[in-house]
Amino acid sequence: MVSTLAHEQPQHDAPHAAPAGVGAHAGRDVTHDVTNQAPPLAPYDASADPALLEGLRREGAGWAEDGVRRLGALAGGAEAQEWAELANRHEPELRTHDRYGNRVDEVDFHPSWHQLMGTAVAEGLAGSPWADERPGAHVARTAGGLVWGHTDAGHGCPTSMTYAAIPALRHQPELAKVYEPLLASREYDPGLRVPTEKRGLLAGMGMTEKQGGSDVRTNTTVATPTAEPGVYTLRGHKWFTSAPMCDVFLVLAQAPDGLSCFLVPRVLPDGSRNTFRIQRLKEKLGNRSNASSEPEFDGTVAWLVGPEGQGVKTIIDMVNCTRLDCVMMSAALMRKTLVEAGHHARHRSAFGARLLDQPLMRNVLADLALESEAATTLTLRLAGAADRAVRGDAGERTFRRIATAVGKYWVTKRGPAFTAEALECLGGNGYVEESGMPRHYREAPLLSIWEGSGNVNALDVLRALGREPGAADALFAELDLARGADARLDSAVSRLRSGLAGASPSGARRVVELMALALQGSLLVRYAPPAVADAFCATRLGGDWGYAFGTLPDAADLDAILERALPDGQ
Repeated sequence: MVSTLAHEQPQHDAPHAAPAGVGAHAGRDVTHDVTNQAPPLAPYDASADPALLEGLRREGAGWAEDGVRRLGALAGGAEAQEWAELANRHEPELRTHDRYGNRVDEVDFHPSWHQLMGTAVAEGLAGSPWADERPGAHVARTAGGLVWGHTDAGHGCPTSMTYAAIPALRHQPELAKVYEPLLASREYDPGLRVPTEKRGLLAGMGMTEKQGGSDVRTNTTVATPTAEPGVYTLRGHKWFTSAPMCDVFLVLAQAPDGLSCFLVPRVLPDGSRNTFRIQRLKEKLGNRSNASSEPEFDGTVAWLVGPEGQGVKTIIDMVNCTRLDCVMMSAALMRKTLVEAGHHARHRSAFGARLLDQPLMRNVLADLALESEAATTLTLRLAGAADRAVRGDAGERTFRRIATAVGKYWVTKRGPAFTAEALECLGGNGYVEESGMPRHYREAPLLSIWEGSGNVNALDVLRALGREPGAADALFAELDLARGADARLDSAVSRLRSGLAGASPSGARRVVELMALALQGSLLVRYAPPAVADAFCATRLGGDWGYAFGTLPDAADLDAILERALPDGQ
């Protein structure tokens, strides 16, 4: 073997002369010339998605388009993408005590986390829509989340909980009067201090315990009334409490009259630390930029939110909001990974042609594009229902109740398979951490677990149908808006009507899946281009589809689907 340094040695030092031509390129690093690799995606425009922008206008928030576009450019920029990468590489660290031995229970974050959080709060992705009287304010927030979700999913947890805490807190008006303006603030003010002395607050929640998980009625944390009306002390241990650096938490505990909801501040009004002992941070599959903890309460001061014994009823408004955000974040992950896959396929060649020009790759990408558009369109429809429900529309409130649970079940279930397929489009490059795709893949399953796993949500849909007056009527009223537009959709709706009559708990997933597909199909038939709607109905509703992505029929207009989903520049 000839040394790469041989040409630098005096001739008389070499024991043998190199053969002619050998070593002629030594030192030029020619074995590392990079060819046939995609350039960096960033900067790109995360808002360059027709389904997103059309839905934003359709659901009443067209006034926010300039802001969403600006945020999309920021999200796709090299700086914001680096913040996301660094926040996940440098995971939060728990400090239980200070140097003097005092219990502090602080969580330290990388500066990039604070950049992400500061941007999200300033852009109205936390509680600010509740203070915005413009119709469509909640739609605008959801659209912002769909584009800002191209950065990091972890910091979406505290912004989501802050957004969701406000309607639950309104069950106790005197508390809402104090805390709501600060939770709705657009100022990110990290650090544990007296809440009322800060410019803005973040909210978390502590619901589940290790013995019960989603079955919160088995909680054993005890709330003991004090001499002061409405004030209790808590004793117990929570199993999953994310974002423990938040300022206040909504917590479930057993009061004398049953399971109740409480507000727990980290710092009390007199400036002393409330007892909130963080036992450890979870080592999680994904969502690594965000801290998830196990706090222990022991004499922890708490304020009652809503009546005693009605804790679950009190937090339902919160759950409706966080479930919408699970759908939103799944849709954002789909769109992000589709854009990454399309960018790679546009710049990578194999077997004499660009990947994007290979027929089977085009089929895979088009199939992913259909799934992404269906998820985005449903997300914005749910956001529109939430916005109109907040403003007093009873019909939309009923539709929101059932459709959000349906969307939470189905869209979050599709996320892991979707991100895996998008990752595979990059081949081995997608399996390497530097590509970012493994991070997205690890993130996807969380959204199906958080706020109720698949079984919990499917059964909740059946519960809503049985207990919520008008729930089924609201769902079918929405589906009937597309009646007659596509025979496959009409057939699916007919099967759904028949299936609901005999729906049983063991078959809950089956019927909720059909609900979701029919709902997505009805929205696409009404609003998407014919090529998109036809391919979706042929496959998801008409049965002309295989198990894996990339099995669209030959009749599908792949060119039209891809031109819409992957515009030039992405």
